[in-house]
Amino acid sequence: MPASTTRAASPAIDLSRFMGPWHVIAHVPYFGERGHVASRDEYTLRPDGRIAVHYVYQEGFTEPVRTLDSKATVKADSGNRRWTTWFFGVIPTKFNILEVAPDYSWALINYPGRDLAWVFARSAEVSDAQYSQLLQKMRGHGVDTSKLVRVPQLKEQVGQPGFAAPKQP
Repeated sequence: MPASTTRAASPAIDLSRFMGPWHVIAHVPYFGERGHVASRDEYTLRPDGRIAVHYVYQEGFTEPVRTLDSKATVKADSGNRRWTTWFFGVIPTKFNILEVAPDYSWALINYPGRDLAWVFARSAEVSDAQYSQLLQKMRGHGVDTSKLVRVPQLKEQVGQPGFAAPKQP
């Protein structure tokens, strides 16, 4: 049985604790996020049960802040782990919350069948040691971590080993 399936017995994600800002510490680059810096997702639980998603990013640290808003729904009976996000109201994307720290300080996410994954954290910076631990956890969920690159959250991270290059200098 794949590791991600065996985790289904884990406690449900507490949506109220999951809400708020999450910095994108690392991701598998794809056209929608490639070259972004200081990126984060901000989640807000709406009265109708859906989740407002506010993605904030820059294409370089001297570039203007940009945003993209979408909505997400949580699949019933998934322990709040399986989400569908609707971009522009019509483009569905699915993702799984694989694991969350007991204190909700980090989260591991994947996009099933697309070989995409993200490492989120509440703070803009994680130590190299913690990042290595999170990669090990991702591998335990069957994610190919060799494709993950770190997202510069701070200007001084640009050009450091393992960090993606910004779209703009």
